[in-house]
Amino acid sequence: MSRNAKIAAGGVAAGIILLFLLPWWVALLIVLGVPAAAYLMLDPAQRRRLRRVTRKELGR
Repeated sequence: MSRNAKIAAGGVAAGIILLFLLPWWVALLIVLGVPAAAYLMLDPAQRRRLRRVTRKELGR
């Protein structure tokens, strides 16, 4: 399993567990809020690099 696949599987598992433990809207806020907060914490150069890499991979 690749590193990204492991991260995705962990995210899905965490999301399912959160849905059972918390109200659905709180789980949704956590699942959407954590990646958004992580992106906003990057400095502008890191954001540009991330966008450039993402676009290159989409063009494969």
